Amino acid sequence: MNAIKRIKLYLALSRTPHGVLDMATPAFCVLLYLGGFPSAGIAGIGLLTAFAGYTAIYAFNDIVDYRSDREQFAHNTSPYGPHRKKITHPENTEQRYLDSLMVRHPMAQGLLPFKEGLAWAAGWSVVAIIGAWLLNPVCALIFVLGAGLEALYCLMWRVSPWRAVVSGFVKNMGAVAALFAVDPDPSFSFMLMLFACLFFWEIGGQNIPADWTDIADDRRLGAQTIPVRIGARNSAALALACLCISMAFCLLLFFISLEGAKWIAPIAALFIGSGLLIEPAVKLLGSRQREDAMALFNKASYFPASMLTVTFILII
Repeated sequence: MNAIKRIKLYLALSRTPHGVLDMATPAFCVLLYLGGFPSAGIAGIGLLTAFAGYTAIYAFNDIVDYRSDREQFAHNTSPYGPHRKKITHPENTEQRYLDSLMVRHPMAQGLLPFKEGLAWAAGWSVVAIIGAWLLNPVCALIFVLGAGLEALYCLMWRVSPWRAVVSGFVKNMGAVAALFAVDPDPSFSFMLMLFACLFFWEIGGQNIPADWTDIADDRRLGAQTIPVRIGARNSAALALACLCISMAFCLLLFFISLEGAKWIAPIAALFIGSGLLIEPAVKLLGSRQREDAMALFNKASYFPASMLTVTFILII
């Protein structure tokens, strides 16, 4: 295997396209919190640390899930599942699913040795911990805690749908660490509202629709996900409710931040957030189809990047 193909497999292991989008979350939080830009030094170290952290955490997900992914791969029959590659219809393929832009679970498919994947994750973890320590030792502690919670999330696959709550905490780790990187004593009220915004966004826009795409295999393999436990209609209703709560906290964050843009920021956030979160969630509630679950996941994945764009435009 040539070097380029091997690098692509490593990047696929870390779901790099999604990881790069996730990097917008800490950036958005810092710009909104400061109402401006951090120093060049902090920004540079922060970007490298964020990339390393997300790269490592997504890889650890596949490492912890290695056996269950292999089992799922062996039994997978769904065209929406994580291992399908054959294109059967342009309207009905995993190419529409953001996390399938690259090969999903390359270790489970036998395309990448487990030891190499482990070394990849460990190497980026070292980079992340060093960078986080340079920013603030608290950031390094948050990264370690996030890695532990990610492992717990994976191990709860056959245990309880409450693992979604764990995923909500994991998704907040990068944002909270970013605040400590620019302020050793960040505002508790701001962190609380930020936590609620990202927590409910993760459950409604990421966790539920992602698990929805594998619901047939999850039922057969005994997974305890939200769609499996409470059904399609209730899952869609829960996703919509979570995203409405997330949007409410997002608007509140914009309203209390960015002096001089008290109304422009919330209106812009509401307009964009409605298109990326509320509209596809309403559509999913009406249709309860896998295609619409994937559409919700994809659109919701761009929410932090869109909020970063709004914030950036308003502070320059």
